[in-house]
Amino acid sequence: MPFGLTNAPTTFMDLMNKIFKNFLDKFIIVFIDDILIYSRTKEEHAEHLRIVLEVLKAKQLYAKFKKYDNCLDRVLFLGHVLSGAGISVDPSKVESINNWPQPTNLSEVCSFLGLAGYYRRFVEGFSKITSLLTQLTKRNVAFKWTEASEQSFQELEKRLTSTPILSIPLGIGGFVVYSDASKNDLGHVLMQNGKVIAYVSRQLKIKTTSLHMI
Repeated sequence: MPFGLTNAPTTFMDLMNKIFKNFLDKFIIVFIDDILIYSRTKEEHAEHLRIVLEVLKAKQLYAKFKKYDNCLDRVLFLGHVLSGAGISVDPSKVESINNWPQPTNLSEVCSFLGLAGYYRRFVEGFSKITSLLTQLTKRNVAFKWTEASEQSFQELEKRLTSTPILSIPLGIGGFVVYSDASKNDLGHVLMQNGKVIAYVSRQLKIKTTSLHMI
């Protein structure tokens, strides 16, 4: 990249998306300068690799051989482990979560929720579990760590250190969405062929109106 270019990672990411746009989510995932090639067989993988190298050559881009790994059955990528079984959480991240100390201020709560939120798709009912912790991050709310806060913190740690392996979406076969809602939360489970692909949940913001009878 040219020296001093503003937003260089974003610019380079845009370039990579453009040159590989015909292959993205077919057998390529790109994040800035990391190229992940996935295939069903070794023969197919060899063909996919040839295509990627030819594209890089045509655009006068170069790959570092020392960063190249071939024919792996599992790959660490952006905090996840990708394998034939599906997608799971990076074990090193799980260890960090398991060893996370009890938050003592707003900044530490936000840091924990930031890491936990990255893996929310692995946790059923994530927003419901974190509702008490989220309350502590709101404006004009005094920080007070209660027994209920501790229970929410411990439950989230437990869920994040025992996350399931999520299935990778297939190009064939339909999807099924299971929904569940309460007064304060909305949850969904996305499934395909009887396997969970992702959990989705969020808190509902309901406005109430006071009524007066005169």
